[in-house]
This record gives sequence, C-alpha cells and structure tokens, in this order.
Amino acid sequence: MNDLELQLEGKIGEVKGKLKQKYGMLTDDDLVYQKGMEEEFFGRLERKIGKSRTEIRQEISNLLNF
Repeated sequence: MNDLELQLEGKIGEVKGKLKQKYGMLTDDDLVYQKGMEEEFFGRLERKIGKSRTEIRQEISNLLNF
C-alpha cells in the first residue's frame, strides 16, 4: 500500500464527495472503496471518467492535499 492509498483510507468520504461534485456521472457504486481492493477502485474510475490511473491518482492526491 502506498502513501496515497493510506491517505485515501482515512479521508475516503471527503474524496468521494469531491469526486461526485466534479464528475456528476459517478454513482455511489462507482466510488465503493475497500482496503485491499484499491486497483479495482481506480479501474472503475478510469473506465467511468476516461482518465488514466496516473491522472486519477494525481487528482486524488491533489484533493487530499488541498
């Protein structure tokens, strides 16, 4: 587990809210996050919003460091 995933675990509710605001097409099912299933989480976001995992990780990192 990397630093982003550790940060994400503690603030997932906040990140989900911000992602839903920015990408209105995301559903609660798209934003299900479980420890140990990080790649599945990023894969769903990648398919839904059309950005690479690297771009998504950077965006989430920016949200966490606002």
